[in-house]
Amino acid sequence: MSGLLAGLRVVDLSRNLPGPFCTRMLADLGATVIKVEPPEGDPTRPLGPLFEALNHDKESRRLDFRQPTDLDQLREWLAQAEVMVDSFRPGILSSMGLDFGRLKTINPQLVMVSITGYGQHGNWSQRAGHDLNFMAMSGALDQMHAPTGELALSNVQWGDMAGGSSMACIAILAAVFDAQRRGHGRHIDISMTHGVHAHLILPRATSSLFAPMLGRAPGAGEDLLNGGLPCYNLYATADGRQLAVAALEFKFWKAACAVFGRPDWVERHWQRGQMPGTRQNHALREEVAMLVITQPLAYWAERFETADACVTPVLTMAEAQAHPLFADGSRAQAWAAV
Repeated sequence: MSGLLAGLRVVDLSRNLPGPFCTRMLADLGATVIKVEPPEGDPTRPLGPLFEALNHDKESRRLDFRQPTDLDQLREWLAQAEVMVDSFRPGILSSMGLDFGRLKTINPQLVMVSITGYGQHGNWSQRAGHDLNFMAMSGALDQMHAPTGELALSNVQWGDMAGGSSMACIAILAAVFDAQRRGHGRHIDISMTHGVHAHLILPRATSSLFAPMLGRAPGAGEDLLNGGLPCYNLYATADGRQLAVAALEFKFWKAACAVFGRPDWVERHWQRGQMPGTRQNHALREEVAMLVITQPLAYWAERFETADACVTPVLTMAEAQAHPLFADGSRAQAWAAV
């Protein structure tokens, strides 16, 4: 997979997390990425491991955007590139003579991708923000409630990376493909808030399904995949760890019940009519919880190791890195050639 984008030239003006992770994925696939930093360097440089994780396999160059000669140098690089990525607020590049209208005169096939919090236009376009703000404004953060009601603050930056990096990467590949066929590039507006909002596929769909049953939209712990089903839930173990039970389909639930030693639970499944919000559903969740908490996580992990039931331990980051799934180092990315 590492050579798929060989020959693709990318000039990366972005900083922090969303843009650099996007261009790191392109570099992982073989693109040549020139990382343009200000004279003082990228803000993540003092955080050595983070900078390396985001920027390995890139060529770093420093320019002073306040100097006309440096801007001329940047234009020369862009004339030979297929892609430019930036994360400036709307209007900043235009003030430096680097808006798309001018850049396309020196490189008609250039694909320019601007990653911002709220998009290039509208009342929110000039507002500052970070991942937590994008998650909050998109409606995604409200989906991360614990069953007791409090919000959960994720250490995975879904707004930055799902709404920003991944959406930008997909858009770049599509736009480059189009530019190669039609001979002209385009300016792509990536709003991280709108990007993560677009991921709310299931909450919007299931809300309309379950609202009639509940008499309102599903709340914390009430929706299909956020705690409303006993077969798709997190359960505490005797040693204070968590077991992830994701037996969403009936066949997996039947296999899980066999491991639990509870054949009487088999028919108490949502695909057999026991839906979220019902008294029977809450009762079953309590029964499963009372069983799981009788044993430590290692016991359940061993019992489910060979069961085709979609039940796994919740690993710490260190445990995940040491797990055979990752430990052999044979694949560093989500994608791999077969």
